[in-house]
Amino acid sequence: MYTAIILSGGLGTRLYNLVTDVPKPLAPINNRPFLEYLLDYWIERDVTHFILSVGYMHEKIIEHLGNSYRDIEIDFVIEEEPLDTGGGFLLASKKILNDKPFLLINGDTFFAINLEKLLDKYYENNADWVFSLFSSNDLERYMGIKISERGKIINFYSSKKNSLKLVNGGVYLVNPKSLLKSEFSIGSKVSLENEYFPKILDMEQRLYGVVFNNTFIDIGAPDDYKRASKILTD
Repeated sequence: MYTAIILSGGLGTRLYNLVTDVPKPLAPINNRPFLEYLLDYWIERDVTHFILSVGYMHEKIIEHLGNSYRDIEIDFVIEEEPLDTGGGFLLASKKILNDKPFLLINGDTFFAINLEKLLDKYYENNADWVFSLFSSNDLERYMGIKISERGKIINFYSSKKNSLKLVNGGVYLVNPKSLLKSEFSIGSKVSLENEYFPKILDMEQRLYGVVFNNTFIDIGAPDDYKRASKILTD
């Protein structure tokens, strides 16, 4: 049984011409909100508690889901002002009440990862974070990541300055104890990708990555959003 934090507070600016009346996680896919596909997938992988970090148009997400989905408990943490991805994560993390590893998931992407592989890497290395990675030629769009042969993260790269093909897939397994070693406080506005991750790597937290060759969809990208109806149905 696992807890998952889902980052659902983005503005959805890339989808503005396609989805205007709901927040991005509720963007319709085959007449169902994208967020429902995400919740369904993780419920099947033994997630029994969701914490949603919400901001933009959060009332619509709360109204749609209520306090549970398929009898699974949902808590909401509201960003009263935009805190970026890292700030939303830190705000939601105060709801983590035990020492079990928890999941952190981007609310606008779907990545069909194997949770057991993340868990194996986590316990084998007493990791602080385990990242899900995939190969992509689109390094203008994603964060490039360099790993060792054993999967230890060596560096994060600005996508415009390198030709690496391993990128961040937006699903993480997190050791709650790692939060105690962070220099960022709850309520801070901070980017996960550009500030939080480089900082905890500099602090020598144990960051690892696992590579998957599975389905990845970023519904914030109009092309992915348009093909999501077939892929998520399949």
